[in-house]
Amino acid sequence: NALTHTIALSTLNFCGPNEVNHFYCDLPQLFQLSCSSTQLNELLLFGVGFIMAGSPVVLIIISYIHVAAAVLRIRSVEGRKKAFSTCGSHLTVVCLFYGTGIFNYMRLGSEEASDQDKGVGVFNTVINPMLNPLIYSLRNPDVKGALWRVLMGKRSLT
Repeated sequence: NALTHTIALSTLNFCGPNEVNHFYCDLPQLFQLSCSSTQLNELLLFGVGFIMAGSPVVLIIISYIHVAAAVLRIRSVEGRKKAFSTCGSHLTVVCLFYGTGIFNYMRLGSEEASDQDKGVGVFNTVINPMLNPLIYSLRNPDVKGALWRVLMGKRSLT
């Protein structure tokens, strides 16, 4: 994937100000600096992105259809609730990860960088990695209790 985009990027001409209007240098930001047509590069980014993001998303959706069917066969309401809670945490992380990635890489004809692009970039590189362990650890009753005690200002001696 990286080699494909590096070779395609080497065909572009860069002749203007070489200042990336973003927090990091990535393909969509480099396309904006090019003074030649980036249409082929954008199509390549979209196509490869569709394969690399679309395939896992389809497999995740299919697997969750099977998981939901299995969970619905659980007789106890508490068991179903616990299973859907676990699935909900995972789906939240997956949606955040793939949603921001798709927003960043799968837009055709993005002319200029916006503050929204920068916000999504920060979300994808900083917020997502911080949220992931938080989402999963808050499922643990001990972690929830400790967090609650810290927030309420009650410290235990043990």
